[in-house]
Amino acid sequence: MKQLVKLIVIGLCAGTILACVLILVYFLTNNEAYILLFNVDYIPILNRLHPKFIVEIAFHYGFCIASVVLLYQILHMIHREHHMLWYVVIYTSGSAVLFFLTALSSAPPVTTDIEAWSYWTIAHAIYGVIVGGLIRKWV
Repeated sequence: MKQLVKLIVIGLCAGTILACVLILVYFLTNNEAYILLFNVDYIPILNRLHPKFIVEIAFHYGFCIASVVLLYQILHMIHREHHMLWYVVIYTSGSAVLFFLTALSSAPPVTTDIEAWSYWTIAHAIYGVIVGGLIRKWV
């Protein structure tokens, strides 16, 4: 139970930093890559719930927590749960592909926005470093 709480806290911390990085990118460049982080337009049921901003934030943090807990458990099965590189590679490559979910929404960014894809992917690499580093230190 103690380990699960630590993983949840790691998901919350890393998710907050991820959001801050992408919002900072928006303020510095005007690139709207951060919108995909909270977008639930393409998810049945969630896209009809209100207030929308709470649903979007809950989705973001729920996904961050679930991804940390599940990836840790998967890596634990192969005795790689304390190797940061696994987190960086999986989160970076996974997010690089998930960026294209933006095609399912009319909200920005568009799938052809290479700059947004780059910011999105780099921000998730940072997320992987944070998750891997915190797991190495705390779990």
